[in-house]
Amino acid sequence: MWAHATVATNWATASENRIHDDDVARRLGFGGGLVPGVTLYAYLTDPIVERWGRDWLEGGWADVRFVSPVYDGDRVTAVLDDEGLLELRGSNGAVCASGSAGTGTDGGPAWRGELRAATDLPAAPLPGVRPPAGDGSLAPGTVLGTVEHRFDTERGQQYLAMVGCELELYRRERIAHPGLLLADANTVLVANVVLGPWIHVSSRIEHLAVVTDGQVLSTRARVASCCERKGHRFVELDVVTLADGRPALAVHHTAIWQVRPRPD
Repeated sequence: MWAHATVATNWATASENRIHDDDVARRLGFGGGLVPGVTLYAYLTDPIVERWGRDWLEGGWADVRFVSPVYDGDRVTAVLDDEGLLELRGSNGAVCASGSAGTGTDGGPAWRGELRAATDLPAAPLPGVRPPAGDGSLAPGTVLGTVEHRFDTERGQQYLAMVGCELELYRRERIAHPGLLLADANTVLVANVVLGPWIHVSSRIEHLAVVTDGQVLSTRARVASCCERKGHRFVELDVVTLADGRPALAVHHTAIWQVRPRPD
């Protein structure tokens, strides 16, 4: 078993997504602002990379679901067992996130093929004015505008400090942390539509190549589905991030874009 403990930090209190704000989150029935799902994913990757190292970063996969809120200051432990089962546990032992992970050599789940098939997503311009999120702007099949930026070691170092990652692999080889890459799946959503408080609930991730210092990242996305379940409005995205024009990451990304109102 591989395990890594840390104190969770809600670094997104000033973000446009007000689900990370204490007052807004409490009005929706939570105990305070939520620690972002992509940050929880970053914590989960520590034992994965401790086990498989660079092999996982350039050809591994993960399937994670965030099942209960994590708040700023909560002590959490990411655990990976010998079978590849993955959990993020709170200090009381409750499971906050669960899933599985593996490398490119062990076959893995059938959805990996579906992710690879989605890596030919087209580029598209960002909207001049973002429309409100809704059934029209998030209709299935909609190609979202492409987000681009350059990865550099300085930004990578800042991110490692932010998520408390002490693994030397990233610094030694000057490569991007997987949590930083997954964050672009959020960025491509918010760059295309105006959202209220929203929640990242799950991701299926396929690593196709490591991202190294100086590479230009281009994240493309297409809406796979948009539906209502138990009063929440969900959107699912197929996402691919290209590094200097070559696929580096494929993601099936699920979020609640409209949280159901809290009963009076």
